[in-house]
Amino acid sequence: MGAGAFIMSEITGIAYTEIVIAAIIPALLYFACVLFNVDLAARKYGMKGLPREELPRFDVLARKAFLFLPIIILIATLFAGYSVIRAGVWAMAAATVVSWLTPYRMGPVAILRAFELAAKMSLQLIAVCAAAGIIVGVIALTGIGTRFSGLLLGLAGQSQLVALFFAMIVAIILGMGMPTTAAYAVAASVIAPGLVQMGIQPLLAHFFIFYFAVMSAITPPVALAAYAGAAIAQSDPMKTSVEAFKFGLAAFVVPFMIFASPALLMQGHWTEVVHVTASAAFGVFLLSAAVQGWFMGTLNPALRLFVGAAALAMIDGGWLTDGIGLGAALIVWLLQRRQVAARDVARGAD
Repeated sequence: MGAGAFIMSEITGIAYTEIVIAAIIPALLYFACVLFNVDLAARKYGMKGLPREELPRFDVLARKAFLFLPIIILIATLFAGYSVIRAGVWAMAAATVVSWLTPYRMGPVAILRAFELAAKMSLQLIAVCAAAGIIVGVIALTGIGTRFSGLLLGLAGQSQLVALFFAMIVAIILGMGMPTTAAYAVAASVIAPGLVQMGIQPLLAHFFIFYFAVMSAITPPVALAAYAGAAIAQSDPMKTSVEAFKFGLAAFVVPFMIFASPALLMQGHWTEVVHVTASAAFGVFLLSAAVQGWFMGTLNPALRLFVGAAALAMIDGGWLTDGIGLGAALIVWLLQRRQVAARDVARGAD
């Protein structure tokens, strides 16, 4: 539901529903990366969850499921082909009606206050989009975008992989200090034409840029999202940004997985989609284990490099690289279970 999806649809001419469907697996991989890192870090430091008796009861939460109705209506109307404004109006009306079923009923005064709050919250987005529009306009009128795309192609030669690496660097740099939507709009106008000219599919090129525009929010030295988190946690901003970068490091390989396996964008047969999704998820898990230094136990530096190399090998999404990743995980598991010794792995079977 991010504003970036609407802008991507406007730039590429691809239907919003197609973009949303294509974004499902990359988004899930990003959240899986955060989940794996948090879980592995918690295991490494011996952190425990809440006792079961302190957890919210499911039956109590289930009786309040009607609170999701405005979100469901918003998504359903968008997929039904309604305009964004009309879908938003229906969702707001649903939110008002739903409030009447709770102790916090919205009357005329509360509704007017909600409109006032929405106007104040939208001012920041409007200012950002206006500034981004000026930048994009300047880039288009001066021809800097075309020249930069030509420079990108010249540096990369005929290698799409090298071009994507340069695109990653540029997207992160352009995104530093900017909200995701503005960062994507600027980066797409500068980088995307060159990538498309090299034969990369427009949807894949724009998703690649958008992903790194998002990741720029947690990339030091300018990591706005991490700085916001540091302000809430009252922690050191730079240390927080470094930790955020470490926790999201595995997600930096996801766009390259998308390039190697376009089925991650729901393009292809469902069996291929399932295969590359499972492969990518396991690769993200292995890279998270290497970053955190924990698998089924503490990983020494040599094992961390071994697991990290196996994870990077799984970027390709082929059966051979999947076998390398699974084999590496099995070897590390056996080593940590002390069922084999390192010298046995190095010597092999007699």
